[in-house]
Amino acid sequence: MSQSKNNVGAALRQKSSSVLAALLCILIGLIVGLIALVIINPEHAWQQGFLRIIQGGFYDFPYGVGKTLTNSAPLIMTGLSVAFAFKTGLFNIGAAGQYTLGAFGGLYCALILNLPWYVCLLASALFGAVWGAIPGVFKAYLNINEVITSIMFNWIGLYMVNEIIYARGTGAMYDANNTRTWKVADRSPDSLIPSGGMAELFHTPSTTISIFLAIAAAILIWVVLEKTTFGYELKAVGLNKNAARYAGINEKKNIILSMTIAGALAGFGAGLLYLSGGAEWNPLNTTSLPAMGFNGIATALLAASHPIGTIFSSIFISHITVGGSFLPTKYFPAEIADLISGIIIYLCAFAMLFRGLIAKKMHADKGTPDANAEPAPKAKKEGK
Repeated sequence: MSQSKNNVGAALRQKSSSVLAALLCILIGLIVGLIALVIINPEHAWQQGFLRIIQGGFYDFPYGVGKTLTNSAPLIMTGLSVAFAFKTGLFNIGAAGQYTLGAFGGLYCALILNLPWYVCLLASALFGAVWGAIPGVFKAYLNINEVITSIMFNWIGLYMVNEIIYARGTGAMYDANNTRTWKVADRSPDSLIPSGGMAELFHTPSTTISIFLAIAAAILIWVVLEKTTFGYELKAVGLNKNAARYAGINEKKNIILSMTIAGALAGFGAGLLYLSGGAEWNPLNTTSLPAMGFNGIATALLAASHPIGTIFSSIFISHITVGGSFLPTKYFPAEIADLISGIIIYLCAFAMLFRGLIAKKMHADKGTPDANAEPAPKAKKEGK
């Protein structure tokens, strides 16, 4: 009984230390951001700088909050993509490429085939899954590091999608006047994700039920990883392939499935953004991978790869990014919000160190003896 209580207490302390470590990363990032604002323009650093970033979308409520929710939905999905791979022992740095293919799949089904929004979303997930499965196959059968293949397929996917969409300015999906893909609302209204009253509430036409779909996906991934045999097998392969094979688990199949699911999540995220009308794809921007894919790494690190944690970390990153867009450009560059999130991301690399220090402090406060300490000598009985 006491052993069970000790295990529960240790698990709670571990979770508490993870949350506190993330909060410490955020606090340090905000402090450094404030210092940068003071250096750039000390007179307006607080009122028109730092407070606007902290307020985020609430500075221009309700529009700003709607914009935060619109950007949070795809960010949750790319964060889930990276976190899911992390949980299974893989580093999916290819979320940007999978996101790109997901955007293409969803937009093709919307603009060319005029399919319903839910079919377009499934197509986004399918295209992302295929692009994620390829590095998984290389990893499983040729033992090629998934980081290398994922990076390569990021660029292959970007150039391929841009070429297909642009087609020398004559592509069926390409609006030459705006140098972007056609607006889904104009070409195929049935392909737009329904707003469910969100657009009217937040005064933004691109705010839809996407945020609820992303949250539902995060909960589903948590259930799969923590409550199913399938999730246990995936994590077992990630922890030790040889031990998993000895236990009768097909490690090759699970590596491929892990990368396929990660790709599907990233592709689904692209569908949530582009099928909400939150953006149009610009095929002429050939040198830039979607930032949403790499920001997913940040949200996964900040959430310690916890599926539910990615919801909160994604909303936070989106919150300060939107806040940065409200900075007066005559005083500050809007990129200052990217600086703050970048510092927080960088500090996430030290999150394990922070967690260790916090856990050590919590043990000390509880009076928990050090596991490495030598046991005290037993007192001798009298008369012996």
